[in-house]
Amino acid sequence: MNRIDAKFAELREQNRTALIPFITIGDPDPETSLAILAELEAAGADIVELGVPYSDPLADGPVIQRASERALRHKITILDVIGAARQARERGSRLPFILFTYYNPVLRLGLERFFELLKENDISGMIIPDLPIEEDGAVRKLAVQYGIHLIPLVAPTSEARIEKIAANAQGFVYCVSSLGVTGVRSEFFSGIDDFLMTVKRSTTLPIAVGFGIQNRQQVEQFSKTCDGVVVGSAIVRSVEEAIPLLENTATREQGLLQIREFVRQLKG
Repeated sequence: MNRIDAKFAELREQNRTALIPFITIGDPDPETSLAILAELEAAGADIVELGVPYSDPLADGPVIQRASERALRHKITILDVIGAARQARERGSRLPFILFTYYNPVLRLGLERFFELLKENDISGMIIPDLPIEEDGAVRKLAVQYGIHLIPLVAPTSEARIEKIAANAQGFVYCVSSLGVTGVRSEFFSGIDDFLMTVKRSTTLPIAVGFGIQNRQQVEQFSKTCDGVVVGSAIVRSVEEAIPLLENTATREQGLLQIREFVRQLKG
């Protein structure tokens, strides 16, 4: 069974909601990313999105853009991010991993090679935010062949396309909670509850919500409706705030503990 499916089945039995952190691999440096992955798991993360740093993002707000800039200074590529999953496994991680990447790096690798690498490095799913459902046929076919989930984003503006997107989903449906790019928010758009219920009625898969979630109160709010909650910018910001500690050998463990504690609070 795909690790994502197994995790949601496990959580369903326990009546719990998945906490799905996102981090940019290579931020602030490759080795520290691996240490942060271990902290996320220790804090109770259920699934983790591994972000591929990208110079021209469409969906990323300023916090994740800065993380990509820091990672790109280390010349991190999609191959490095895929390799980070293998390194995490070698260190004992049992988390399901989702690769978050834009489509151009995938095309440059070649679709067959891309899926071979995901399989070899035990990555369970992928999110490609700039690949619309109308153009994802080749990727979806290979995803089924390799047993790796192509997880779609569905936004409030998707409207008539919601049912089609949900019908073709794999793993879970990622519901975008806000209009615009990623980034922490104190409020969500007024129709969020109706939107989430519309998506839920359109699929038998779990649904997860992300974009803008930053604290335990918001995680609890969405846990009433959703099977998973994705936290990206808030965690990436906690990494950014910890960089002065992480860069000093004497305070490195303190910086890692600071990130772990933030995620633990989100988990509740």
